[in-house]
Amino acid sequence: MRRRGRAVPAVLVAALSLLPAGRRNGFAHGGPPAAVTDDRLSGAGGTAPAPDRPGPPPTGRTGERGADTGESRPHATSGRGTPRERLRAWAELLRVSALFSVPGDALAGAAAVGRRPGRGTALAIGASLCLYEAGMALNDWADRDEDAIDRPHRPIPSGRISPAAALGAAGVLTAAGLALAARAGRPALTVATGLAATVWAYDLHLKHTKAGPAAMAAARSLDLLLGATATAEVAAPGAGTPGGGGLFDNVAGVTAAATAAVPTPGTLTASLPALPAALVLGAHTYGVTAVSRHEAQGGSTAVPLAVLATTTALAAAVLGGGERSSWATARGAVPQPGGAPGQDLFGQDLPGRGIPGRATDPLRFLVIVLTGAYLRTAGPPLLHAALNPSPPLTQRAVGGGIRAMIPLQAALAARAGSPVTGLAVMGLVPLARSLARKVSLT
Repeated sequence: MRRRGRAVPAVLVAALSLLPAGRRNGFAHGGPPAAVTDDRLSGAGGTAPAPDRPGPPPTGRTGERGADTGESRPHATSGRGTPRERLRAWAELLRVSALFSVPGDALAGAAAVGRRPGRGTALAIGASLCLYEAGMALNDWADRDEDAIDRPHRPIPSGRISPAAALGAAGVLTAAGLALAARAGRPALTVATGLAATVWAYDLHLKHTKAGPAAMAAARSLDLLLGATATAEVAAPGAGTPGGGGLFDNVAGVTAAATAAVPTPGTLTASLPALPAALVLGAHTYGVTAVSRHEAQGGSTAVPLAVLATTTALAAAVLGGGERSSWATARGAVPQPGGAPGQDLFGQDLPGRGIPGRATDPLRFLVIVLTGAYLRTAGPPLLHAALNPSPPLTQRAVGGGIRAMIPLQAALAARAGSPVTGLAVMGLVPLARSLARKVSLT
């Protein structure tokens, strides 16, 4: 009996030694707890990666048995799986749910130079989308070693897309973006080349330096200027004359025609009127990127507070006067002479105004509503992150800042005298939210 009593503990020890280490320690054997996700609409190359945010399990073809756990593992070979699974992998790599923050750049740029969106604007949007997606593919290629540790579910470390395929896609998309910009003229190609260089520099090096936020801000500003340059270069017939080119939606076109303020197409100076709007969008992007650098660890209260103050200042600048203040003016009212009293905060000449500051004016009311949507989207998450700088709340602040780009673009377009364009940009919001539920940005 004494031998049998000693044999029982020996059997228990042997059995316990076969259990996974996690269960021996009293924890379920699995990955880290699910993290809070957000509907991010990122910039040129995405924001800083969040190490502790697991994603869905890889969707590649299974069937290879694990030697130690008996679980199925995905093949680590690119191109495996059904066509739908391969399409899903590329959608994750390119973060297609972020695309809806891109068209508003070109549309706001077109409004800023007093032109109705046309063929040049469409070319600029196509170029921007290609360069944006090139940045997404290049971002994952450059971070593939970090993602193998922090985010193994991403398409490259999970083996669903090879590094060579991702790098090749970045190159092809960059070439396609530059080709589309070239169709809009040499000035547009010049701006697009600067944008492409900024995207590649950010993804390959600058995002890990202090210059990262400035590079992201420059990319967004250049994207808006690309839309302005391409639109001015490929202007529709009659776009700069009263009664032509659909100027009911763009008072700036009437003003430019009456004062000869729009430069001759074929030069980069055609996009100068869009520079203030580009700087506003760039300043917002700088703040979002600065917050994103703390989203993995949290712990920063000063940065969200500073960005919240910047967001409020940008909203005040957009609301600080200068909206074309009546639908009658939009139909071709004669502008007043320029001068300091007749210029808005962006330095642009104002046309004939109705009653300054009247919120009941339709166009000014629209600008107020759109600017309020911008503040409502970006402000509360930043305040929450400042009060409790935890990683989940910081991530939400980043997501809110990226989503706020769309109402900011819409407000800038409406402020420049293009109410229909502003409303069209805002129409991208529900589409972005719908796709973000299907394809994660992380």
